[in-house]
Formats: sequence, structure tokens, C-alpha cells
Amino acid sequence: MIPPALAANPSLDRWVSFPAPGKVRVAFGKIEYGQGVKTALAQIAAEELDVAMAQLEVANAATGDVPDEGNTVGSMSIEMSGAALRAASAEVRALFVAEAARRLECEPADLDIRGGAFLRHGAPTGLDYWTLGVDLARAPDGNATPKPPERHRIVGKSEPRLDLPPKLFGAAFLHDVAFDGMLHARVLRQPGTSARLVELDEAAIRKAAGGDIEILRVNAFVAFLSKSERTATLALEAAERHARWENARVGQPALSEPAALKSLPSTLWSDGTPPPDTSNRRSHTARYGRPFIAHGPIGPSCSIAKYADGKLTVWTHAQGVYPQRATIARLTGLPAESIRVEHAQGPGCYGHNGADDAAADAALIARHKPGVAVRVQWRREDEFGYAPVGAAMHIEMAGELDASGRLVDFTTEIWSPPHIGRGVALAEFASDPEFRPPPPPAIMAAFSGGRLNAVPSYDIAVKRVSENVVRAPVRTSSLRGLGGPVNTYAGECFIDELAQIAGADPLAYRLAMTSAPRGRAVLERLGEICGWAKRGKGGGGRGLGLAYDRHRDRGAFVAVAAELSVDDEVRLTRMWCVADCGLVINPDGAKNQIEGGIVMAASWTLKEQVKFGGDGVASRQWDDYPILRFSEVPPVDVELTEHRDEPPFGTGEISSGPAMAAIGNAVAHALGARIRDLPFTRERIAQALLSA
Repeated sequence: MIPPALAANPSLDRWVSFPAPGKVRVAFGKIEYGQGVKTALAQIAAEELDVAMAQLEVANAATGDVPDEGNTVGSMSIEMSGAALRAASAEVRALFVAEAARRLECEPADLDIRGGAFLRHGAPTGLDYWTLGVDLARAPDGNATPKPPERHRIVGKSEPRLDLPPKLFGAAFLHDVAFDGMLHARVLRQPGTSARLVELDEAAIRKAAGGDIEILRVNAFVAFLSKSERTATLALEAAERHARWENARVGQPALSEPAALKSLPSTLWSDGTPPPDTSNRRSHTARYGRPFIAHGPIGPSCSIAKYADGKLTVWTHAQGVYPQRATIARLTGLPAESIRVEHAQGPGCYGHNGADDAAADAALIARHKPGVAVRVQWRREDEFGYAPVGAAMHIEMAGELDASGRLVDFTTEIWSPPHIGRGVALAEFASDPEFRPPPPPAIMAAFSGGRLNAVPSYDIAVKRVSENVVRAPVRTSSLRGLGGPVNTYAGECFIDELAQIAGADPLAYRLAMTSAPRGRAVLERLGEICGWAKRGKGGGGRGLGLAYDRHRDRGAFVAVAAELSVDDEVRLTRMWCVADCGLVINPDGAKNQIEGGIVMAASWTLKEQVKFGGDGVASRQWDDYPILRFSEVPPVDVELTEHRDEPPFGTGEISSGPAMAAIGNAVAHALGARIRDLPFTRERIAQALLSA
């Protein structure tokens, strides 16, 4: 079977080519933005082609240069792009082996490859990839067989990251790129997509800027351009004081808390399973919530664009060059074939932050300034105030226990705005008052992202899920894991509550409902390495909690434990994770992703909350939006189980939900009282203790 990404980009030379003696060009459509995917995918290709990593030239993601694989999302690069690249490389290898066997008048099985050179029974043949001249401008036939794991020499090793040297030595980041004659631009943002600009005091703006400034207006889209970055920044700051808007949005402080979602209009989705009959079983209900959260990248978004000779080139750190090109084509009116989008490294975000919008800003401005490179740099206030935020969620759960205390009937109802909102830029609303977003693709029309991992990953006889897709007056889009981490947080905290009702140990309670051997294995191993047997009763300010999840019910098996102390605030002392990710391509890279997910989840759980007021988001500086500090990050131990005979699973999103829940369960263990709404602030700790 030909993998979907390869079937959609069927010419083998789009994936693999041999541009010069000793060099192999490998291309794929997934973006490297700090997750290590460039290295792992390169390992897959090098393994199948039997070449050294040093021989590879990995193509930078740019439209026309790499296969179109959409956006880099969902922790699916290794599963999807990896499968396509593995199949394409295996096809290429098989074609070259067949040609070498024909020339040598031998059987293909007589040949092996080392460093791209062909050996016959271990002896050099004088043939290699660069002398055989096989035409790769052809579609795969699906008959090539990838290497079995026992023959792997590169896959499974912690190869050094290909993206790190240029980052460490200052040659990678888009923010540092400069062109001769480049103009710096700042953009005045609409206070809501329906806002209309009715007055702008340009004279006051020019005076405040104190330098040569050009003002570009396209309806409500206003940009300030200068050769001096400081001048452009001063102009924007003055414009925010001297602009008058109609129909500006109004910030709603109540939206700072997730329970407010229930008051907003919504569309109900339900699996249709009828509610449980009245019974004498023990039952329990609980409500959990996470507020809106920000991406919080350390560096705000940036983009550069240049329009010359009818061609537009855009440099961006967005997560997909082809989807970005489609948005820019619609915005500028240029045909897609006249637009080139190149990826450049930027701040990590794990989702849809301001990168797409900065690219659209730069493209629109450059379209009106032919022949000049235009650099758009967002400020911290822009990133917090106008980039999409991660959707808040309010979740209500109910469970029924049989006579043994086992969960046999589970219901969850979710309130959440959509977690998917890509493909439309703020500049489109501002520049065209008649703009209406295009409908989502049919495959995405019924997918909000809010139901992922809505049911805990156990053997439960009856399960029902309802989702209220909320129409919130705030821009939401994808953030690491979508709704999955929050559902796992709620579900795994709920399981702990049920274990307490049943009078059972939380680990034993989970194992009793887990028949999947791989799931049991990670839970049992986690119990060993975190010292679960010595946990104690709790309630004295120190806690140990755990949680388990199978990512999206089809991916990696993950268990996380957290040890902490609580007085006026929560202090993490240590965290552990055991993960079964199938075939691991790069162990060090996988561990980095899992550890990073845990640290990010800890920050969400303990610190992060978008606040609303004024004309939208009120928390626009770090003082208003605290994140976990380096000094607050605990030691994190990650252990990977070996399943080299199983398909590889992605690792970027798998640890966040279990980490949130493990912290929540550890806090409950430490306090003897449970906090259900995130984040775990001092006020919530005090309230939990008072109500205990």
C-alpha cells in the first residue's frame, strides 16, 4: 500500500534525488520548528537508502521544492511523512538495485549498499547511485519492501540534531535576516474583525515617529514603513493613541474563567447513546476546566516579503508553506504559481500563533511596495493580543460504579470553542470589509478538535460523549494537542476520584480496567520508577500522583507521575514518564519532545491563563501572563519502552495530558482536597483547603 502523502505527491524525484557525486537530496513537506523532525525523517531516508547521514542534503521547506504535505500538525510527521519518505526511499533503492543487478548480470539479492556504493557479496562493484542514472521521475508501484528493524543501522540511534548548529551559531532565525534597502513595517491591528477605522490622525503619528515614515492604508489595514525599525515602532504606538474605531469588540472579563463557556451560544454534537437507566449503582459527577491559554513564544512572530517582476517571495516560520501560499494568494489576488513561500526558523509555538498573520501582513505590504523587501515584526503586545489562543474548555463528567467499584458507565459533556482555525489571516478582514472566510474542507467540517481523548483509555462498558461547540468572541486555533490534553486531564483526575470512592489504590484501579498489554506495561513500569509503593496517605502537603493515556486512542501509550509539595503554591520536585512509542527513530529526540511536553503542561497547569477586558485580551505582557520559570522546572526522567517491530508513533503531543493530570492528582494527594479548574493558583489552593 502506498502511503497517502506519497500517493498525493507521487513522483519519486520529489522525495529523493542525487544532485552530485556522494550527495543525496531528501525532501519532505513537514516543517522543522524545534521538534527534531528534520533529523528523524533524514534518518529514515538514510536508513532505507543505505547512505550516511553526512551525505544527505535536506531540502528547506519551500513551495515548489518539497512535496505538499499541508501543515505540520497533530504529532503526525513521523507517522505520516515518515511512512511516505520510507516508502519512497525503499522504491528508489529497489529501482537502483534492479538496474545494478541487470548490469552485473546477477540477482538483486546478491547486492548490498554502503554509503551509496553497491557491493556484490561484500566486494565493490564500481557502481553507485551517481553512476547508474536511474530516472526517478516516475510514480511508485508500491512493491518495494522497507528494511526490517533487525537490519537498521541508523534508525534507533540518537543522531545529532541537524537543525541545532545554525541555531546555536546565529545563522538560522528569520528575525536576524536582513536585505539591502529593507523596510521595517508595523501594523495597526483592528480591535475585532468587524471594527471600522473612522479616524486616524496621521499628522500626530508622523510627529510622534520623529523620522521618515510612510503610512500604507488598505481599508482598515494600516501599516507604517520606515528604514528605521524604531521609527516604525513609534509610529504604531502613536497610531494606537490616535485611531478611532467603530464596532470595536468589547473584552468580556467573565470569559477569563472556563465555566463562562456555558453561557455562550453553541452547537451540540452527541454520539447518540441514550443516558443511563436509573440504577442503584454508586455514581459520581465532577466538573473540570481550563481557561484560554496563549502560545507565549519567547520571540514574537516575524516575516519578510518581496514583490518584484510579478513574483512574490515570502519568508515565514509558519507550519506549512503550501497552506500559507493559498492564504496569501487569496489575500493579494496573485496566482499561486507567482508566489513562493520559504520556511525559516522562528520561535517555537506548537500550534497556530501569529506566524501566519505576520506572513500575510508582509505579503500584503510588499504587494504595494514592489522591488523592496518588507520586514514585519510583531511586538509582544501583538502576539498576546491578536494571535489565536488555545481554546478554553469546561467539562462535566459522570460515572457509575458496579458493586466491585469498577467504572462501567461513563458520560462526558464538553463546552469548547473550535481548536481549528487556520487558513484565514487578520489582514484579510482588515483589507476587505466584505471578506467572509471560506468554508472549511469537508473532512474538517465536523472536527473541532474538542473531542480528542474525551473518554479515558480504559475498558469501560458504556461510554457517551457530547460536545457543545461554542461560538466565543475570541479567536481560537490549534495549540499543542488541541482538546486532547484537557480531556485527559479531566478524565484522569476523575478516575482518581472514582478510585477514592471505590477505596482502591489509583494505580491498581487503573490496571484493573486496562487489558491492553502495552498500556499495562507502561503503568507498571511507571509505578516502579516513581516509587509508588511508598506513596503514603497524603494530606500533609506532599503529594505523588500519576495518570495514563493512549494518545488519541490509537497512538503512543504514556504514563506520567508527578511528585510535589504544596503550601501557598505548588512546587514540583520530580516527574517521571514511561512511553511506548513503537519504533523510535531517534531516542534522544523522542525524549526531548516528551520532556518538553511535560514542562509545557506543567506551565499550563500551574501558571497560565489569558485574561480578558478592554477591547479583547487584557494580558498582553509577561507580567500579566506568567509561565513556568527555569528555576521551577523539576528533574524529568523519561523512559522509552522498546517495540521495534511496531509502527512508530509521534511524540510531540503525547505527554501533555497525562502530565497535567498527574500534577492535578498529586496536588489532591498533597492537600486532601481537589482543585478542578486550572491553573492551580494560590487563591484556588486556599479555596480548596477552606472547603475540604
